[in-house]
Amino acid sequence: MNDPHALDFVRGTRAVIAYPDLGRRGAVDSDARLEEARGLALAIGISVCASHAFRIRTARPATLFGGGQVDIIAASLEDEKAELLIVDGSLSAIQQRNLEERLKVKVIDRTGLILEIFGERAATAEGRLQVELAHLDYQAGRLVRSWTHLERQRGGFGFLGGPGETQIEADRRMIRDRMAKLRRELEQVKRTRGLHRERRQKAPWPVIALVGYTNAGKSTLFNRLTQAGVMAEDLLFATLDPTMRAIRLDGVEKVILSDTVGFVSDLPTELVAAFRATLEEVLSADLVIHVRDMAHPDAQMQAESVETILTDLGLVIDPVLAEQGLATPLIEAWNKWDILDEDARAFLTETMPDDRTVCPISALTGEGVSDLLRAASAALVINHRIHDVNLPRHDGQRLAWLHAHGEVLTSDEKGDELALSVRLSDKDWGRFQAL
Repeated sequence: MNDPHALDFVRGTRAVIAYPDLGRRGAVDSDARLEEARGLALAIGISVCASHAFRIRTARPATLFGGGQVDIIAASLEDEKAELLIVDGSLSAIQQRNLEERLKVKVIDRTGLILEIFGERAATAEGRLQVELAHLDYQAGRLVRSWTHLERQRGGFGFLGGPGETQIEADRRMIRDRMAKLRRELEQVKRTRGLHRERRQKAPWPVIALVGYTNAGKSTLFNRLTQAGVMAEDLLFATLDPTMRAIRLDGVEKVILSDTVGFVSDLPTELVAAFRATLEEVLSADLVIHVRDMAHPDAQMQAESVETILTDLGLVIDPVLAEQGLATPLIEAWNKWDILDEDARAFLTETMPDDRTVCPISALTGEGVSDLLRAASAALVINHRIHDVNLPRHDGQRLAWLHAHGEVLTSDEKGDELALSVRLSDKDWGRFQAL
């Protein structure tokens, strides 16, 4: 997807990060936010030379930062011989342009940086469509560079380089036309995914979706459970496109496990909208496993960010309703338990929530994974009913079917018949009666 020469140039870029702390309640600690921004830059190979956090009491419409703060940034860029400023926040088109003119370097904000990562990582046709649509939606009001990704003069959705300015109206018309075409293609993708989803729903196999903050260990856990070999690195947004594999659980014949894109705080709205077709897999899941990095200092903030996005997508997270079969059950997998010391483990154990299922695990070593699988099996069958069944002793086919699709609780011989007590879902009970 990317031109290799353009990628090498991007990977050689020296950058300075500036985080505008607007003093919002519940915001992430400045040091943690800068660390995450460095991780995002590293994910696309940018070399971060310096990073600064600035307290913004009143956002300046022209530059966001105050005049003195802009001078500090300019001095840092000059000292480090950096050619890129990454603002770990949201910039308007005017603020971006004014900062570029004042600092004489390329400026991108958090949304632009995440779009760059997604543009490089999207591996499937669907992922590339969604990234390009998100990128165009983000840039539609900016028009600060010509559309090299449309003209195919270089690969990817690069923020560096470009042949020069073009007529704004021509650009806008080209963008509108391209976005309309992308939306048509994505609608076709959505219909195809819907057909696949309907086909899975007609089958007896439930779906488990792994969700979590980026780099929480979802893909490592997915690989341990499925031996799938999905890319899993200590890197933000290491995987983008969803992957599905079948696994076996006690009491369930087969389960489809889905690994989804990692979330991040302040996930750009353009990306949430563009990736809705992918994230719909979560909405249709029978069980959601929220993988959390408990060794991260901002684990609670990350969890809140994930649940906010899930709620925005329309997922109902309510343990009481889940027990009644009116909401999707959710299990928290507290990952990286192996690198916590005894005091941290004891503290977290004491503070585990009473209203949801929590399983401490290590996706890397396998510690606690068997407990997680048992909890998943229990959550999937919690709304199954117990049925009394009488079968002829020679009816081995239907007896094997019951063992494969449900949980046989008791089995008593009564003459030529077997009296069974079996736990089955309503769907499987209907299928059994039709045999």
